[in-house]
Amino acid sequence: MQAFLRAAEVMKKKDELLKLVKLRERHRIAIRIHNLKSRVEEVSSRNTRYNLVEPISSGTEDDMDSYAEDIRNQSARNVDEAELVGFSDSKKRLLEMIDTNANDGPAKVICVVGMGGLGKTALSRKIFESEEDIRKNFPCNAWITVSQSFHRIELLKDMIRQLLGPSSLDQLLQELQGKVVVQVHHLSEYLIEELKEKRYFVVLDDLWILHDWNWINEIAFPKNNKKGSRIVITTRNVDLAEKCATASLVYHLDFLQMNDAITLLLRKTNKNHEDMESNKNMQKMVERIVNKCGRLPLAILTIGAVLATKQVSEWEKFYEHLPSELEINPSLEALRRMVTLGYNHLPSHLKPCFLYLSIFPEDFEIKRNRLVGRWIAEGFVRPKVGMTTKDVGESYFNELINRSMIQRSRVGIAGKIKTCRIHDIIRDITVSISRQENFVLLPMGDGSDLVQENTRHIAFHGSMSCKTGLDWSIIRSLAIFGDRPKSLAHAVCPDQLRMLRVLDLEDVTFLITQKDFDHIALLCHLKYLSIGYSSSIYSLPRSIGKLQGLQTLNMPSTYIAALPSEISKLQCLHTLRCIGQFHYDNFSLNHPMKCITNTICLPKVFTPLVSRDDRAKQIAELHMATKSCWSESFGVKVPKGIGKLRDLQVLEYVDIRRTSSRAIKELGQLSKLRKLGVTTNGSTKEKCKILYAAIEKLSSLQSLHVDAVLFSGIIGTLECLDSISSPPPLLRTLRLNGSLEEMPNWIEQLTHLKKFDLRRSKLKEGKTMLILGALPNLMVLYLYRNAYLGEKLVFKTGAFPNLRTLCIYELDQLREIRFEDGSSPLLEKIEIGKCRLESGIIGIIHLPKLKEIPITYGSKVAGLGQLEGEVNTHPNRPVLLMYSDRRYHDLGAEAEGSSIEVQTADPVPDAEGSVTVAVEATDPLPEQEGESSQSQVITLTTNDRSVTPYMAA
Repeated sequence: MQAFLRAAEVMKKKDELLKLVKLRERHRIAIRIHNLKSRVEEVSSRNTRYNLVEPISSGTEDDMDSYAEDIRNQSARNVDEAELVGFSDSKKRLLEMIDTNANDGPAKVICVVGMGGLGKTALSRKIFESEEDIRKNFPCNAWITVSQSFHRIELLKDMIRQLLGPSSLDQLLQELQGKVVVQVHHLSEYLIEELKEKRYFVVLDDLWILHDWNWINEIAFPKNNKKGSRIVITTRNVDLAEKCATASLVYHLDFLQMNDAITLLLRKTNKNHEDMESNKNMQKMVERIVNKCGRLPLAILTIGAVLATKQVSEWEKFYEHLPSELEINPSLEALRRMVTLGYNHLPSHLKPCFLYLSIFPEDFEIKRNRLVGRWIAEGFVRPKVGMTTKDVGESYFNELINRSMIQRSRVGIAGKIKTCRIHDIIRDITVSISRQENFVLLPMGDGSDLVQENTRHIAFHGSMSCKTGLDWSIIRSLAIFGDRPKSLAHAVCPDQLRMLRVLDLEDVTFLITQKDFDHIALLCHLKYLSIGYSSSIYSLPRSIGKLQGLQTLNMPSTYIAALPSEISKLQCLHTLRCIGQFHYDNFSLNHPMKCITNTICLPKVFTPLVSRDDRAKQIAELHMATKSCWSESFGVKVPKGIGKLRDLQVLEYVDIRRTSSRAIKELGQLSKLRKLGVTTNGSTKEKCKILYAAIEKLSSLQSLHVDAVLFSGIIGTLECLDSISSPPPLLRTLRLNGSLEEMPNWIEQLTHLKKFDLRRSKLKEGKTMLILGALPNLMVLYLYRNAYLGEKLVFKTGAFPNLRTLCIYELDQLREIRFEDGSSPLLEKIEIGKCRLESGIIGIIHLPKLKEIPITYGSKVAGLGQLEGEVNTHPNRPVLLMYSDRRYHDLGAEAEGSSIEVQTADPVPDAEGSVTVAVEATDPLPEQEGESSQSQVITLTTNDRSVTPYMAA
């Protein structure tokens, strides 16, 4: 097949006369294909004749429904691997070393050392996330993953972001912008100066080299800090731990006790002690397996995941295949063999999916949608009756989670895993197996990356390049993480990549230019194309219509103003995400003098005085400005014929103002569309009504985002939403950004709605809360920037039966939040930001599931002392989190003339447009097991995703 495809590629370039000359070659290829087909048919008939392969049943409709239901419920069965058993004594001992109550003296370094898989990171994470022990005692804290290779500037940025808040980093970078190129010493000097008088707690996870610690210690931590700060290091290197720890503050994490190891294995195999005690054979096998695993948590979890898929009667046979090294020598190599056994027991359809993880760098957080999309493009996902390809791919993902081959990282409020990580030990094994099977090539730059003839997948981590020859024409997937590889200095998709299916540039740190895509149309087999936020692409070539197999086109930050009409030829496309820039740095009409000056000086751009990247950005911005008539919308114009993309499931974002009425009407033909994002500012009422009529026809739509706000601050109206009478029945996520004034009546029909994000809606008192409170499945409600204009927000008895998270930010007229008895029985979090509640928060005693009340920057609350008292007596022991000390937030203290100064920390929108205040409001973090059960009053200094406490001096 490879020979045929390559020969066919050559034949395309020949004229008809030459094709006649090559008839003999074509005939020879046809004969080879015929012979291959005959051999395959013979093998298949032989398997059937001798019953070598069990026939696959098509299954009844009930069977398929049951299977799909099992897949949906897998998330609920996931075990949080961070919550391992047998850590109580270790946690107590480590906390004694940390000594949180000693709030003076120099910073101390505590090291947790042990082999990979013992749970060093899990133990440290439990302590780091402890509100009672750490967060109320250390105003500034950060979790930094160091790994074997790290980017120094990015590490310092991450430390500033976590320790001092995102606004501090943004302000620093803004001050440096245009003056100097950001260097290590700029970030270092700022961080050291800011930490001099602060008490901080920092975890440096997975430190490998003493030199790295010496460097971090020199450029990140002040020498004269006397606030009792603490630094915790996790490492496998005993020598490193002894050299960098303070005095004797080295904790050697040991293997699990026998009872704890047995408990962990039973938990992973969905058994309990009663099952074991009633079955002597099972008890004997459990003990033998635990001993063979050396009581090592990672090995137990890996083997336990395999045993969970087998009957107890099969355990003994499985035990015989276990290597015995861990029983007498728990070394890293033994663990490798142990995890390799888990890989060998993966079903055949999961093995390539697992090996594919070796493409991603160490400690990389992998998005579920990204991984599944790549699996599908590579052809790893097999279709099943009654399920979409994406659903099958997600079932593969959940199966790897359940087998402990990958670890869940970020979980949505509905329990669906959004991101995952792969343990570094397991990743090492994956990379090793991939090399042995020549599955993935990871260029090391040291000559060790020998390229074999059948290499199909290649991933560049940094600027490394292959020192040996590489035949680009056979590469199926190319991924780049970090800097531009030297091998691709001229273009990231050279014309030799004729067989490429996947091109993933989502995490590059260099600027992708228009020139990089000169040959994109030559990649006729391309199925997956993803470009990250570092891009100056301003146009998709008309020849993109030749990419007939393209399934995913992800471009979340470009200078593209309009999609070419040829996009409608991509019949296989199921994800089209193209988001334009919504502001102008050089040619903004809001700054006419700067725009005129830059226009006059435009010839200077083509001289050596301007860097390659700056030149590309200015050219791209000028293209976008002229093509869109200086539009400030981040949407793009879509062409007529968009309705032909019948397999399209994701479409973001459409600029309704610049899109023709015919193309807008065609959106209603996208029957499989699940997610739609549009911008409507400046659109006529007629176009908006056509849009909403089209939306009514989208029976599969689950997520809808309508934005009517421009970057300049102009707020458009969403009043035409009233024209909708029959909304999409399966809608689960709805975000409306623009003026509404009255809640549309059709909202009450959204019985499946889980997340509702309202921004600048200017809703009045009256039926607003009645409609919202009647939504039976609403779990997250986000009211942002005068989304609601009433003075009181009253949660009536029986209303909001399923609400879990309430986030209120910058509601200028709001004065009181009241919960009546019997309202919001499942509410866990109430987050308040930039509000002045003169009547306070009343009735939290009626919220039995309440866990936390974050009161963030700019919020003033009356009766704060009374609220603290209610928190302390609440039966669920919730936590009251405050940005600063009580006097800053208490209206009573303000009346007494409090003069406390607090550093500002404005919310920062994330990549999806969500705004992070203290925690990610539109995507709250999952419940963490094992948290303190005591009520607490904690204060905050950052609006980072993780809530950071602050105790006033």
